[in-house]
Amino acid sequence: MNHGSPQPPVTAARSGVPEHGRVPKYYQVKARLEDLLAELGPGGRLPAELDLAARYGVSRATLRQALRDLLLEGRLRRHGRGTVVAGPKIEQPLSLVSYTEGVIRQGMRPGRTLITLDRLPADPPMAERLGLAVGETVWHLERVLYADEERIGLESTYVAAARVPRLDRDFDPAGSFYAYLREQGVLLGGADERIETVLATPREALLVGTPPALPMLLLHRRSRDAAGAPLEQVRTLYRGDRFSFTLHLGAPTPA
Repeated sequence: MNHGSPQPPVTAARSGVPEHGRVPKYYQVKARLEDLLAELGPGGRLPAELDLAARYGVSRATLRQALRDLLLEGRLRRHGRGTVVAGPKIEQPLSLVSYTEGVIRQGMRPGRTLITLDRLPADPPMAERLGLAVGETVWHLERVLYADEERIGLESTYVAAARVPRLDRDFDPAGSFYAYLREQGVLLGGADERIETVLATPREALLVGTPPALPMLLLHRRSRDAAGAPLEQVRTLYRGDRFSFTLHLGAPTPA
């Protein structure tokens, strides 16, 4: 979790210049574009590609490579037929809170759109992860995640139907699932989480509104209740250009 004021990003060693000193032309253009982004500020619209290529004296292919890097890094974003400077990435604490609660802490407005709410028989891997018998009924809850009306992720939650039998009647899909669990008297006790980078499938890219080539952050979470019993399995896909994660590390306990 964040402590104190947000810190500016640390500049990479030698600002990306390799030891032999030869810098690719696109990277030189990228550095000049970064100065332009600082001048324009978040939301500022970039000039047309032809104008930028003429300004920096490079081909459109070289310019596009520099722009592509900045898009993948989340420094730029497409807006209509143009390109604008992106705001800061969303910082989500790696802790046992819901996405909704994490976004609210940053002063943003969370939102979710329901894609799927199905009852499925647990296959052997899912049954093992949730501590169920094979074939036991599981809810699959799939939602697109928003922050200030911008699509930023896709979340799939699997939970035993016996835990929340009225999920399809009592739960508001736009709300926090963890808040709903608390209302049902189910308390979270802990979780194991794994993070990796992936490319979205065509379906996922369409739902999140990103190009398939955009790197995504994939989180796998297996939560337990207060008694230590398996509770839920969650697979969440976040846009790599809009999301970052923070974690507070304490001093190690002496041996």
